[in-house]
Amino acid sequence: MNYYHLWCNLKESHKDLEFCRALDDYLGYLKSRGLIQRYSLSRRKFGFGPPSLGEFHVVIEIDDLAQLDSAFGIVARRSGETEVRHREVYSAVTDLTTALYRDFPDPQRGKT
Repeated sequence: MNYYHLWCNLKESHKDLEFCRALDDYLGYLKSRGLIQRYSLSRRKFGFGPPSLGEFHVVIEIDDLAQLDSAFGIVARRSGETEVRHREVYSAVTDLTTALYRDFPDPQRGKT
């Protein structure tokens, strides 16, 4: 499994529940089309965490890089239903930081 992590802040923090609904709509849409496996949203608690990471943390699970590439290919078109949903999310965020992680050890590598 691969994990695409995103950390961000909101441009307007009082619109936190609107952001949650928009993110669920967008990522649920991608999931229903088999472009991602799962996703989760969490929020920093009590202000604990590095200042360089945003208040919100999204984890998108994908099987492999081919699946992630397919998802990016659809989103990068910037058109249709995907773009309508994507716009609601990316227009709400600022200070975006991303990372890509994988299960370890990789199944291809075998267990030590």
